[in-house]
Order: sequence, then structure tokens, then C-alpha cells
Amino acid sequence: MGDDNEVEAGPDLAQGVPAASLREGQPLLGQVDGQPVLLVRAAGAVHAVAAHCTHWSGPLAEGLVVGDTIRCPWHHACFSLRDGAVLGPPGLRPLACWQVHERDGKVWVDGAKPPAPPPAPPRQPGAVVIVGAGAAGDACAFALREFGHDGSITLIGAEATATLDRPNLSKDFLAGNAPAEWLPLRAESDYADRRITLRTGVRVQAIDRAARQLRLSDGSTLRYDALLLATGAQPVAPSLPGAEAPHVHTLRTLADVQAILAQVAAGAKRAVVVGASFIGLEVAASLRTRGLEVAVVAPEAAPLARVFGPRLAARIRREHEGMGTVFHLGRKPAAIDAQAVTLDDGTRLPAGLVVFGIGVRPDVSLAQAAGLAVDDGIVVDAQLRSSDPAIWAAGDVARYPDPLGGASLRVEHWAVAQAQGRQAARNLLGFGQTYRAVPFFWSQHGGLAISYVGHAAQWDAVEEDGDPDRDDYLCRYLRGGRVLAVASIGRDRDSLAEQARMEALSAAV
Repeated sequence: MGDDNEVEAGPDLAQGVPAASLREGQPLLGQVDGQPVLLVRAAGAVHAVAAHCTHWSGPLAEGLVVGDTIRCPWHHACFSLRDGAVLGPPGLRPLACWQVHERDGKVWVDGAKPPAPPPAPPRQPGAVVIVGAGAAGDACAFALREFGHDGSITLIGAEATATLDRPNLSKDFLAGNAPAEWLPLRAESDYADRRITLRTGVRVQAIDRAARQLRLSDGSTLRYDALLLATGAQPVAPSLPGAEAPHVHTLRTLADVQAILAQVAAGAKRAVVVGASFIGLEVAASLRTRGLEVAVVAPEAAPLARVFGPRLAARIRREHEGMGTVFHLGRKPAAIDAQAVTLDDGTRLPAGLVVFGIGVRPDVSLAQAAGLAVDDGIVVDAQLRSSDPAIWAAGDVARYPDPLGGASLRVEHWAVAQAQGRQAARNLLGFGQTYRAVPFFWSQHGGLAISYVGHAAQWDAVEEDGDPDRDDYLCRYLRGGRVLAVASIGRDRDSLAEQARMEALSAAV
């Protein structure tokens, strides 16, 4: 994670720069009072904003300007250049902004610009309750204040911790490259500052829709005027002999990772990862970084070929094999004992640690018991409202209409959950906006980072540019001549541009 206060070289913008040095859409990195600041000429005006993304301090100077917005090259957060507002995840708070003056062929920055006041929402539900303190729930809670809600907000999380940067669990944190201090998305004081009541380690056991009341696991009840269900998904539990053994794990929560690390600390030297999913492969790479011998078992012939196609799948496999991971593809586990995993062909793989990454299922139990419409997720309309007009859903659990007119979607991406949480906040305040965000995720495989925008469950053609073995590659996935998704390696700005084009198309539908 970068340092927000790190100062890069650049001109003192308080002293001014030649106006001719500012080219349309090309950020100029400078500083004001020791803080890194970007000066950007865009859409007929010049803007001055903080130079680092508010998620992981990504370098916005290396990002992309689209209209009067700027996008982070690392994880695609989008901000308004006019007032710094977060327009797309995973930005956690607005960018600081400065006053800009242009006169006599010179542009200079003079004083901080005060934050824009929140809008007056069309509706003010008195009490908003959010069930699920993951990415969607957290984003909704903070966006409610950002969008002008003045009533109470209660955020309920079943886990013992506040909202975490969950993608990091299987990546840098498990690998030992990121300290635990980097995991929380917010400081504890942020919740109090925004008047958000955070209740962790508590589960909602039932929804009384008629009374608009929740029954909680601690015996208390809680009334709501508007309710967001952001219950996420749960890992698919393996069903085979030995799967309940103490050295067998799934990975979804901080507690899961801590249990895996405890196994490593206790002396586990060999690990078997079952499933060549994103989680499975990220776990494999992280455990190799920690020095364990790792075998990956999966039924498919190539890891992630269904998502990326054969060429990129082969590149991913080579990256893992270069790290020392051994693949057993076309195979399934048949049994687990204290010393090994036995495969369906009789092969025994020694293992002091076993991690399953074979997918997740949406956690619809609460919604189903309450009588909401459910179909592999909570069914919501284009505004993320469920079959009950007082209840919305967002994140991994929500099945929403495809904004481009295809079949309904349920997308299990962290940034999508954040985007939906923010959109749900706007709509339960009465803004009535259709959810149109383009999905995005990133995946880390040792030294190989892949970005993916859009969603392509199936495609009939690809357009490739560059070479994945040179870490300079972009692949478009098409169906019926339309680009559905784009995967890339080492093409951050191109990936941002592809996402912007998809957003423009979605907005035009």
C-alpha cells in the first residue's frame, strides 16, 4: 500500500506553470505545500486534485482521463475532476481538490477547495439497516451519508471484524507481503464520524417484513424503514471422506486465512489446493511464496480456460509452474487423510494442509425464509430493489438485469459489490437510477497480474493484441460481433479505455 504523503518530483503548482504545458487529458504531476497534486485540463476546464487514489494510493498520473473524470490504473477507481467525488469503486473517499486560476498564460493552484455539500435526496428513510458488512454493505453505508441521508444507519456483520480489503486475503496478505494493518478498509473512527452504527459478530436470524423488523442472534430486534441485504456468498464445502479434518480449509474470511497460516506456522510443508479457480490459484501462488510445496488438483484440462481462453490459460499455468507449483489436471480428490489427498486415479499427494477453492454459492437463506424472490441469488430489478419494495440487495448475492439486454447476471467481483452498494444507497434514497456499471476484477498469480473488464459467460470470437509471455497482452472476447469483456496484462491504460467504452455503450442502451 502506498504512502498518501509521499511527494514525487514535480513543479510547485502554487507558483504556477505555463498554461501551454497542460495538454488536454494529460495530467501534470506537481505539488502544493508538500502534497502531490495533479493538474488536469479536461472538458474545457483546469482541475487540481490529489495525485493518489483513495483505495491503495494508486498513481493517478498514470491513469486515464475520460471527460471530466480520472481513473486509477491499478484497480479502476473513478473520480470526478470537478469535485473529487467517487464515481466508481474501489475509491473509498473523495479526492482532495484545490482552487485553480488561469491568467496571462499561466495556471496556478491557490488554496484547498471545500468539499461539495451532499445533495438533498428525494426520500429520507428514517432507519436504514444493512445486513452484511462486506464490500457492498460498507460501500452502501458510507455512500448514504455522501448522498445526503440524515437518518440512522446500522451496519451488521456476522464476522468479528469490520470490513476488510477481502481480495488481499488470498493475495499479498496470505503470501506474507502485506501486514494485517493493511486489511481494514476503514479506521474505527470513520464509522463514528459518519454516524454509522457498526455491529460485528452478530447474525440476522429472521426478517419480519410486515413489521419491518429484524431478529438478531444476540436476542435483540431492530426496526428498519429501508433494508439492504448484502449477505454475500459462502464457499462450496467439499463432500468427501476426510473433508472435515482440521487441516482442511476453505478461504473467505480473515478467520479462514488465520487458520491456514496457523497450519503453516505449525510446520505444514506440503499443501494441496483443490480447484484451479481464481481463489485456488491465488492461494497456490501465496503458499509457494511462503515456501510450501504446492499441488493443484482440478478436473479441467487448463486452469481458467473457461474464463480466459486457451492462450492466456496456458500463460497462467506456466507462471505457476515457474514458481514450482505442480498441476494434477483432469483429476478430482477422492479422499483425505492426515498425511495425503488421494485422487480419483489412486495417486496420493502428501499434504499437511489442504485448501478448497471450488467456488461459492450466494447466501440466500435469510431472503428465502422471508419469502423474497430467489433464483441463484436474490432477484432484484434494474435499481437493485427486491420483490419487497422496502428491501434492496447488492453484491455477490444479487441477481440483476443485464444493462445491455442479455440474461440476468450475478457477478462475484469485489468491485462490483462496491458499485452495487453505492447504487443501492442512491436508490433507497429515491434517486431512481438504473445500475449500469461495467464489472471489473484483477487477479494476481505470483508476478503475473491480470485485469478483466466486462462479463463474458460465453464468446464466439476473440481479438488478441500483443504477447502474454511478454506481459504485454490484450484480449477482447466477442459474441455476435459485440465486445463483452477484455482481459489484459501490462495494459493498464488500455484496460481503462476499454471499460470506458463499455460504460458509454451501456449508458446509450
